[in-house]
Amino acid sequence: MAKTAIITGVGAGLGASLVQKFAQEGYQVGMFARSTDFTQSLADELQQQNLTALPVSTDITNPAQVAQGFAQVREQLGPVDLLINHAGNAAWGELDDLTPEGFEQSWRVCAYGSFLCSKEAASGMNNGGAILFTGATSSIRGRGGAIAFSSAKFGTRGLAWALARELWPKGIHVAHIIIDGVIDTPSLRAGDDVPDDEPLLDPNAIAQAYADLANQAPGAWTFEIDVRPNNEDFFG
Repeated sequence: MAKTAIITGVGAGLGASLVQKFAQEGYQVGMFARSTDFTQSLADELQQQNLTALPVSTDITNPAQVAQGFAQVREQLGPVDLLINHAGNAAWGELDDLTPEGFEQSWRVCAYGSFLCSKEAASGMNNGGAILFTGATSSIRGRGGAIAFSSAKFGTRGLAWALARELWPKGIHVAHIIIDGVIDTPSLRAGDDVPDDEPLLDPNAIAQAYADLANQAPGAWTFEIDVRPNNEDFFG
């Protein structure tokens, strides 16, 4: 019987790579995003490979929409075995420039949205499952100009840690992945922000790391990994 995954915040880049990887691993994938413009095209592409992905228009900061999204996935694909809390939001700016609304929205998407989705997922994982969180450098190191993102990602890591302590004994593997580098994405390539002095992270290789975590056997689970480009400067 095929397993079912829900991945939040699916867009071009790592989100798409995660969907493709887990679909190739045999999962039916529910794709949460506020707009289905991209996820529908990705679903059509995967259908050509006889792989199943379901676009679900969902604002993960809205409890009713989260419940409705999970209900749709369960009805059309089956019980949820895996949740990847991948959605993120960043309001950039130093203290004087950052608005209360921007700060709050970062927290709502990263921490609050992950809480809502994790609560909904765990309630149906009666025979075990996995909940994975996408972290960032800002999950462990705050930096100027990223006050909202850093605090939101710190909070998300704390959520993942607390959930791991509560859910591991119930057979649900909770893990946190720190993306410590710049991901190679179409939007990055299209802009002028490609760093000259730093190798980029391959989103497909990162997705493989998620799959390795999801496939770990009980009794030897990992809570946290970090992925970095192969650059010695990243080791201090």
